[in-house]
Amino acid sequence: MPEQPTSPGRAGIKVFLVEDHPIFRLGLRELIEQELDLQVCGEAENIGTAWEKISRTPPDLAIIDISLAGRSGLELVKQLKDELPDLPTLVLSMHEEALYAERALQAGARGYIMKHETSDLIVDAIRRVCRGEVYLSEKMTSNILFKMVGGTAKGPLPEQCLTNRELEVFEMIGRGLTTQEVSRRLCLSAKTVGTYRERIKEKMQLRNASELTQRAVQWVEQSNKPQKDA
Repeated sequence: MPEQPTSPGRAGIKVFLVEDHPIFRLGLRELIEQELDLQVCGEAENIGTAWEKISRTPPDLAIIDISLAGRSGLELVKQLKDELPDLPTLVLSMHEEALYAERALQAGARGYIMKHETSDLIVDAIRRVCRGEVYLSEKMTSNILFKMVGGTAKGPLPEQCLTNRELEVFEMIGRGLTTQEVSRRLCLSAKTVGTYRERIKEKMQLRNASELTQRAVQWVEQSNKPQKDA
């Protein structure tokens, strides 16, 4: 889908979209353009194109999905933090924030919100991040504060040894997706997904595919539990 031009002469916060699903990107553009103080100034569906456009004409905010073809969107978040430290980024993703929000903040994002949230919440997150605030859901904020005051989470912590892309594959395995389904979701070959599976097993010292699936399912279930039940 070709990039649509920004409305001529329109003022407001300039937002750049990095999202590889054209239909969702169009819906997000329409949502943002409905707000008088917001405008979409550019779009990209992969990290290379996004970096080229953003570095040439930096926006006021970049909204970035995690699952992009070839590389994780969190790599772009980190690159923007390193190269354009004054540019705020908001991660908008289908992935549970319990699994990725902290990792996104560590990469340099100013906020994390899931795609299934209401339009009002997404717009609120955009405005708050542009004001210099950090945006997370109340539940996720509570969980992080719990850890800061000495709380500990039980269960395996694979995110400590897996890369961002490996963690995406690991999560999808835990949600019951096959190699072919993961391949389609991430726009990767089945062979590449198989390589990620082997790396995950090696790093987590898992002997076979059965142990990998069991561990992934346990982790997804544990991550989605309320902190008080951990």
